[in-house]
Amino acid sequence: MRARFILTLVLALIMLAILISLGTWQMQRLAWKRGVLADIEARIAAAPADPPARPDPAGDRYLPVRVQGRLTGEGVRVLASTRDRGAGYRIVEVLETDAGRRLMVDLGFQPVAAPEATDLSGPFTVTGNLHWPDELDRWTPPPEPERGLFFARDVPTLAAHLGTEPLLIVARRTEPAIASIRPLPVSTEAIPNRHLEYVITWFSFAAIWSVMTGVVLWRIWRRTF
Repeated sequence: MRARFILTLVLALIMLAILISLGTWQMQRLAWKRGVLADIEARIAAAPADPPARPDPAGDRYLPVRVQGRLTGEGVRVLASTRDRGAGYRIVEVLETDAGRRLMVDLGFQPVAAPEATDLSGPFTVTGNLHWPDELDRWTPPPEPERGLFFARDVPTLAAHLGTEPLLIVARRTEPAIASIRPLPVSTEAIPNRHLEYVITWFSFAAIWSVMTGVVLWRIWRRTF
């Protein structure tokens, strides 16, 4: 019985050490993720500049830009939804800059029930951020280009369809504003950060394990000593 008590104690301490180490590791991951999100937020909110001539999807992601030009009236709808307004579309239009570049602009969200903007052409200024969304997965329906309807903001696919550079500006502000379209700026809300949840989970397991182990050891102690 004494051997059983000692073996149980050793195994319990090993398991407790594993649970605590996992909780500690998730605390470190939490600090790291918060730092990453803070860097992204600072980058998003920085002063806007001109779009780079040769953008890099990795290095220029979230880069703030400001572009003047004119909307050509060419565009597509990308199926989307928001918590407060339900189903709708992201409206992606072609912007021809004053320098002659053809770029894509995600103007924002338009609910299904909202009246379509009748005139998306003319002089236009957009302030926003470069983005290459990763929205494709195995369940994404194929696009319906004949209807101008897409189900993901896949930049190369949209650029090929619209005849633009593979460059998407997600609008934060537009001049003039478009009444039926609400900008959905780039943010960190969609970037998962569940490390605090994992911290609580592992340390909760450690606490429960400690209580359970204490009960078992107490019973063995009573029978042995």
